[in-house]
Amino acid sequence: MVSLWFPRLPSERVLRARPIEAPFALTHRQSNTERVYCLNEQAEKQGLKKGIGLGEARVLCPGLQTSGAEPLADARFMQVLARWAGQYCPWVGIEEDGLALDISGSAHLRGGESPLLADMEDRLRRAGLSHRAGLADTRGAAWALARNGGGIAPPGDALSRLAPLPITALRLPPATCNSLQRLGIRTVRDLANLPRSTLTRRFGAEVLLRLDQALGTIPEPVSPLPPPAPFAFRMTLPEPIGLLADVNAGLERLLAQLCNRLEAREMGARKLVFTARRVDQASVQAEVRLARPMRDTARIARLFERGLEALEAGYGIDQIRLEAVEVEKLPLRQISTYSAARIDGLADIITRLGNRIGLENITRYLPADSHLPEKSFSIAPAAYSEASSTGWASSTPRPLLIFPAEPIAAGGPMLPKRFRWRRLWFRVAEAIGPERIAPEWWFDHPEWRSGVRDYWRVLTHEGRRLWLFFTPQNPGWFVQGEFP
Repeated sequence: MVSLWFPRLPSERVLRARPIEAPFALTHRQSNTERVYCLNEQAEKQGLKKGIGLGEARVLCPGLQTSGAEPLADARFMQVLARWAGQYCPWVGIEEDGLALDISGSAHLRGGESPLLADMEDRLRRAGLSHRAGLADTRGAAWALARNGGGIAPPGDALSRLAPLPITALRLPPATCNSLQRLGIRTVRDLANLPRSTLTRRFGAEVLLRLDQALGTIPEPVSPLPPPAPFAFRMTLPEPIGLLADVNAGLERLLAQLCNRLEAREMGARKLVFTARRVDQASVQAEVRLARPMRDTARIARLFERGLEALEAGYGIDQIRLEAVEVEKLPLRQISTYSAARIDGLADIITRLGNRIGLENITRYLPADSHLPEKSFSIAPAAYSEASSTGWASSTPRPLLIFPAEPIAAGGPMLPKRFRWRRLWFRVAEAIGPERIAPEWWFDHPEWRSGVRDYWRVLTHEGRRLWLFFTPQNPGWFVQGEFP
């Protein structure tokens, strides 16, 4: 058995996409407090620990950079690693923070157990993933070694390697480990030397179960990942076809079967690929990416119209195939006719535009939990986000256009009656304010280092409605936005 442990997988998944040469942490909200979810190696060297509050982490490490945790994305990445590990053996299972591999009968294909483990670790190292690996006769012993320095246990003698390890290496609940440690039982050797009947009466059967699984007395097989459900259908034609109407008819039949299977599994397609094989053995494809999970036969068929018109049938098509390459959960739900038509209509527009310019290029603004103007919104792809039903954090009006603060020639704390901005002179007709906004002390925003700001909504005689602010600590007037 081989156990692979990835202690910093969530943070390294993010850093693989955008490398950061600085202390970095992923955070998540727990009990109304932002806490550290995962750290990179540099942050750990600064003394930060998983689970501490974000405010405390910034005090210990002022240069800490953060991002929000995404457990679902971490789970998908672990699935990718499990599929990658399938090249070493057919039995690969996912543990809480790692992988379990049963390499029985497979090690000789890589030259033995040690070369197999060395090759596996070398590939993970080159991929930039921190890991530890343990190899033993049992799954429990391999798990213990991976989380306590790594290494290989001698065949048939796992106890010799496990004996000096702490009892936490046996995968026991924290409460049980604390109770054993209070009694002076700190290592696996201490536990193995105790009378079994005494342990069962005092701590239940789980302690002996984990010990026996680690030593091989009780087997613990690896449960491999179930194969992904195929969402693909194929049709072989008795005679070659070439007319667009015939291809459309075949597509609709395949779509009906595919959508029925998706509905039975409560799934929706996000990306579909239609493949037509010609009589000369060449294949042509039409692809549709959807703005949201969908399993409506008629609507999907309409979205394929443009792609099918561009297919070259050549001397004829004798086989067609439709596959849902990307699928997502789409539970059955009851919605009103009005809301369904409105949501579906918007999704169809995003889909049609996205298949031409890219779904990631169609974005929407979403409210963010910040009272700072520059941080009060986020930009997300419309196809992969939902419109927010909540309003903005501020109850006062905000300008439609917000841009980086631009200084104006005006002095003193009093609102100027006349000022020059962008080479034009403006005269103040009406003004509403001030609205004082203070910087967020728990974040370091470079543009807010001048301190608090007093904002004014100003109507000028020239017709422009501007958003001005004054900085008392570092006196100066600025324009930051414009109302419609």
